[in-house]
This record gives sequence, structure tokens and C-alpha cells, in this order.
Amino acid sequence: MRDPRKLRNEARDEGYRYFDKHIRSLPKNSDGSFNELADGYHNNDVDAFRHAYVSGVFTQEFNERAADMFGRLNEMFPTSSSTSDFKEENMDLFNNAVGRKYGLKARSREQLLEMIHAALEKKELIIDLDDERKYEGAAAIMPSKDHPVVVIDQNKSGRNILFFDTVAKTTFSNDQFVTAIQNGNYPMCLIRNIHGQLTPVSKRDDLSENNLG
Repeated sequence: MRDPRKLRNEARDEGYRYFDKHIRSLPKNSDGSFNELADGYHNNDVDAFRHAYVSGVFTQEFNERAADMFGRLNEMFPTSSSTSDFKEENMDLFNNAVGRKYGLKARSREQLLEMIHAALEKKELIIDLDDERKYEGAAAIMPSKDHPVVVIDQNKSGRNILFFDTVAKTTFSNDQFVTAIQNGNYPMCLIRNIHGQLTPVSKRDDLSENNLG
């Protein structure tokens, strides 16, 4: 199972390398690494490209639902009451959705990069905060220490099969999460035997995204 944090960083760097080679040279550190703290990385075309590509990669490596959930997690997209932050969140989530669309279509990461590049040229992506297009999907997720786990994938029958702890940033399969609950790590959850399979369920359900039972 891929570590979401490592996958995010890997995809981010792939996106930067492609952008730097095929679209525009990006600011770099003395060792040649990309300097994200420099001007030119945020609220612009490279920001849009990065979000779309990373979301597309998550769609390829996990699935569309997981990519959406990871993209909306609050630690990846902090929110506040300021207008600029709301606009940034709208821009990021909008571009994530475009990335998921092409993540479903692309047969490889190379093809995904080319598709995101084409989307950028066709102005499908939001590249500045003054763009009036609005993201129509669900908003960012606010992690809770009391109930941090969300479901990020289900099988065709609707059984939960992949879970993510939004505080510890840990991904669990069904069996791994069952073990974690048995070890007392998640007192807000319990285990039921459903159709002969040990299944995690929540004792309470405060988050709309939480689908543990």
C-alpha cells in the first residue's frame, strides 16, 4: 500500500520537473532542487498544475474517491475566515477535480502529465484567485482528534476497505484497522462480525465523510 505522504511528494516533484522542462523554468535552490519558498510557485499556473497532477496520480494509484478525500483533508488545504484563503481553497479543490478527471482517463503518469498540460493550455484550470469559477463539490475536511478516521475506499458491494487517520496521517486496510481497534488505538470504534468478516464501525458519526457504520 502506497504511503500517501510519499506519493504526494513524489508526484509533486514529477509535476515540477515536467513544468520546468516543458512550460516554464522554475526557481531552484543552489543544489538544483525546486525552491517552493521562492516567488512563482503559488496561486498561479504552476500551483494549478501541481494540484491537478497530484490529484490525478492519487486517482491512478488509489481511486477517484480516495483522491477526493485526500485532496480535501484540512492538513493539506488549511482554511481560515479570510477571503484570500477561501479563494485559494476554491482554486485548489477546483484543480484537484480536473486532475481526477484526467487521472481516470490517463493510462500512465506520462500521459497524465501531457493531459494536465493540455488542460492548462485550454484554460480548464484556475490559475489565479480572481477566476470566478466555483468548485461545486464538498469542502475541506476538518480532522478531529476524537474521531479522526475517514473511509477512503469501498468495494463494489459497499464494504469499507480502506481507511485514513487524518491526524496520524496513516492509511489502513480493513484488517489493519481491525487490529488497531483491537489494540485499543481507536476507542471511538468497535468491531462487528458482518457476514463472517470482522468489520470496523464507529460508535458515533459526527463527520459526514465518516462512513464506518
